[in-house]
Amino acid sequence: MILYCINSKERMKKSKSSLDLRYNFISDAGAYYAAKLLQKQHNFIYLNLMFNDIGPKGGELIAKALHKNTTLKYLRMTGNKIENKGGMCFAAMLRINSSLEKLDLGDTDLGMQSVIAFATVLSQNQTIKGINLNRPILFGEQEESTVHLGHMLKENHSLVTLHLSKHNVKNPGLKQLCDALYLNRSLRYLDVSWLSVVSNNIKGEGLVALSESMKTNATLSNIYIWGNKFDEATCVAYSKLIEMGRLKPDDTDVQPYKVDGRMYLSEVSNGLKRHYYWTPTYGEAFSHSSNAGFSLVPVGHQL
Repeated sequence: MILYCINSKERMKKSKSSLDLRYNFISDAGAYYAAKLLQKQHNFIYLNLMFNDIGPKGGELIAKALHKNTTLKYLRMTGNKIENKGGMCFAAMLRINSSLEKLDLGDTDLGMQSVIAFATVLSQNQTIKGINLNRPILFGEQEESTVHLGHMLKENHSLVTLHLSKHNVKNPGLKQLCDALYLNRSLRYLDVSWLSVVSNNIKGEGLVALSESMKTNATLSNIYIWGNKFDEATCVAYSKLIEMGRLKPDDTDVQPYKVDGRMYLSEVSNGLKRHYYWTPTYGEAFSHSSNAGFSLVPVGHQL
């Protein structure tokens, strides 16, 4: 299929600015042609290769093709197991590429080394506005990657959305991120839920610190925490944020309620990537709040 796309000028003309090849299982062989496509400098800004059975070698080919590509704005590699080796190639690419604005590497089995590499390069890259590093394969208890991501947020002034789902973030690591948020004025979307930065083994103290950072950081608007461990202090803190209007109900994935005088948080579906793996072919079935994140960083019509 991808070879057909490369050789068909009429198809490229009809697709105008985007090419969606998700779920076609093109593998590394197809990734070779995808890389060739990127090297041909077609005038498209969006390429979706999610869940195509692309491995480390295919990831390397695509990353290297982006060294010279100056048109692509949004690349989705979601679900392709490029692993740590492929991740390192994409991190190296971001040192060179100055046009890519949104990069989705969620569920690609990134390793500790590549996550740290992304944190390092994003301290200098001021072009990327949205990045998804969900569900890396991390070992150990020292949270080295979270520490580096915290340092990055202190230096980066362009990143708008950051997805860190299932990074096994704990209270010390979250405090590193909170300290950075006191200085960062560009980040609007931080997902610490089990779908983004959620399900990270964060407990009350860290979550309360995160709520406190929202009181001083006026830019941060979307925050997702479902899947972590809520104590009463956490429930009260986020209830107050919502009550005072600092955190809008549509911009989070929790909703406060009270039983026998005690505050609790329940899950709501806002921002839980309702259209992450699939999107309607036309029309808007839901508001932006139901598919927040990268939608906060438009790079083209409906991208």
